[in-house]
Amino acid sequence: MSERLTIGQMFTTPIYPTSSSRNIRNSQGTENITSFEQLLQDNMLKFSNHAVKRLEQRGIEIPEEQLTRISDAVDQAAAKGSRESLILLNDMALIVNVKNRMVVTAMDGDSMKDNVFTKIDSAVIIS
Repeated sequence: MSERLTIGQMFTTPIYPTSSSRNIRNSQGTENITSFEQLLQDNMLKFSNHAVKRLEQRGIEIPEEQLTRISDAVDQAAAKGSRESLILLNDMALIVNVKNRMVVTAMDGDSMKDNVFTKIDSAVIIS
């Protein structure tokens, strides 16, 4: 096995940078525009199973108005290049994966006391 391998031998399909899902060209060269539903899904705030369990355990309810404010805070963090952000709103703390718009965990005021927040690169404080 002293034969040299080339990229073409290792991969059966050509290697090219992939297009984003919003700008994929079909065989006729026209663009397929992402549906409104897909665009909404991409921009919607999601909650991990862990975060949902913590919200239930701690009796935290997030009204629609607060969800909008949290989503705006995630947008602000994304604009600054954040990856993992701590979002503080009233008496609640959320750790959010900014890229995926996913709330990873949630805490109420009592749970925040004497806690150290790790693996975050930003904090957004919402008044």
